[in-house]
Amino acid sequence: MPLRLPAGWPPYLTAIPHALFSLCFPDECRVCGTALRGWTWAPVCAECLREPAPLAADYFCIQCKTPFRNPFPLDEEGRCALCRAGARGFAEAYCFGSFEGRLRRLIHLLKYDGMRPLAKPLGAWLRRALPLDRRFDVVVPMPLHWRRRLARGFNQSVLLAREVAKARRIPCRQPVRRRKATRSQTGLTPAQRRENVRGAFVVTRPRDIANRSVLLVDDVMTTGATAGACGAALLRAGARSVTLLTLARVDRRLRAADSAAVGSLHA
Repeated sequence: MPLRLPAGWPPYLTAIPHALFSLCFPDECRVCGTALRGWTWAPVCAECLREPAPLAADYFCIQCKTPFRNPFPLDEEGRCALCRAGARGFAEAYCFGSFEGRLRRLIHLLKYDGMRPLAKPLGAWLRRALPLDRRFDVVVPMPLHWRRRLARGFNQSVLLAREVAKARRIPCRQPVRRRKATRSQTGLTPAQRRENVRGAFVVTRPRDIANRSVLLVDDVMTTGATAGACGAALLRAGARSVTLLTLARVDRRLRAADSAAVGSLHA
């Protein structure tokens, strides 16, 4: 039906299709589908913005914060095998939640649907994952290859990094360039992922991070291979230390549980 506009508005505006208005001002939450009440910067209900919870586990790697079901993968210092082998390019990692459910959908709305206002609430969750007593000199977002950035129109990690930098009152810099358009990491083993991103990053402005404590910000961490490659490039360029901060991480305990369940069905 045609849009009803206040008296005095040009008559031709009443011909705007209702579908177009719904596209610009949707009446349903894009996450759960419930009706939205009142105007909002993003088509997401308040409940969906409250629901995501911090990642919880009984055991974490002390360095990369990978969650485990039991302590057996950890050494006496609490480090996992990858961290013991020096396969990480960062000294420690912090993450808000698990990459599933509503949090995953919200990240996709920002990343793939271009809902940039979501960077503000997502950035607030990022800040919650970071201990208040940790101090950093500069925030650096994970770079995108220029082709992907051009196709997407923006880098979601830059938006998130700016939120963190503003709250922490420290500068946000972009000294790293992704010089290699790597293939998708989906379906690759951890070793293949590390090989895929080897040499993918170059620091073009080393003065921005020289002898500084760097907070590297990304949206999602899977195995840490991409962040590790970027962190290693920052360290080679003179950064004093690199700490990774991500909004969500793929909880590999869930994948292991799913695989075990599938195996039991075929036993």
